[in-house]
Amino acid sequence: MGVRVSKANLAAAAANAGGAGVIASVGLGGYEKHPRGTDFKALDLIALRDEIRKARSMTHGVIGVNAMVALTDYESLVSVCVKENVDMIISGAGLPLHLPGYTAGTDIKLIPVVSSMRSLKIIYRKWMKDFNRCPDAVIIEGTKAGGHLGYSLDQIEQSTPTLEETLADVLQFTQQLATPIPVIVAGGIFTGEDMAHYLELGASGVQMATRFVCTEECDVDIKFKQAYLDAGPEDITLIKSPVGLPGRVIRNAFVDKIATGETMPFRCKYQCLRTCNPSTAPYCIAEVLAKASEGNMDEAFAFAGSNAWRCNEIISVKQLIQTIMQEYENAGHLEPAQASVK
Repeated sequence: MGVRVSKANLAAAAANAGGAGVIASVGLGGYEKHPRGTDFKALDLIALRDEIRKARSMTHGVIGVNAMVALTDYESLVSVCVKENVDMIISGAGLPLHLPGYTAGTDIKLIPVVSSMRSLKIIYRKWMKDFNRCPDAVIIEGTKAGGHLGYSLDQIEQSTPTLEETLADVLQFTQQLATPIPVIVAGGIFTGEDMAHYLELGASGVQMATRFVCTEECDVDIKFKQAYLDAGPEDITLIKSPVGLPGRVIRNAFVDKIATGETMPFRCKYQCLRTCNPSTAPYCIAEVLAKASEGNMDEAFAFAGSNAWRCNEIISVKQLIQTIMQEYENAGHLEPAQASVK
């Protein structure tokens, strides 16, 4: 959902329907549309500010921002979130070890994203030692999530550890703290039944992304959404991203090209990721994802979770959340559940 998939329209709609809407902060400035020498980071900051304000103008609900640690302008993006007083900052793609220092003196909720208990322990101990700050919640993202994944290819293909196993490990740590940390699960959560399952296991909430791509309010081009609608189970596949991580995508002609080793040399003008080496990268992942958000699927691919093939219609966010909650109630649960839309 990172590059212009979850913006103000989707976030506000989710917030209005009772969830927590999350704006993805990466690449909002439209870097591919400007010449070399442009201050791309300044454009990103202005665009993020505008998206937050737009979302605020559309809802009185909870609005957060996802800021990836791996971004070269991470600290500046967090600064915009502070100035605009977002409700929460979700931060992964690296360990957000210094995040509380950037938000000191605010009431902004801080939610790191991890893939293991070990990562959470590192963050927790650093935050408590340096800032006397405990995470307000933690998101654990499993192997079935879409986009870049914090696991080895073998782990993903074997679905190990399972999200249930990671949840149990994390809960073992969080529940023995003086102030227990709410645990939110993500990665492969598709239905209200899934939500009920993980809440029964001790999770405090869920984060959902894939199913919300096929909503009227999702900010991507219709061709991006159509890729989800057209996909079958066999079309959900894994690639090795230029940034060195496995990524889950919907297979298309472009994916087949890169799978054969075809490269698209480029001169980097964005310098958006700390983990990318333009001199060795086979193609520019930022440019590819930007093209995807604009619907140019002949030269791009759509990131997607493992259940993307189950999307079969485009409906409003309100209808979708009502459906999910009906599924939750049908699973035998009548109490309200907590959800966020990434």
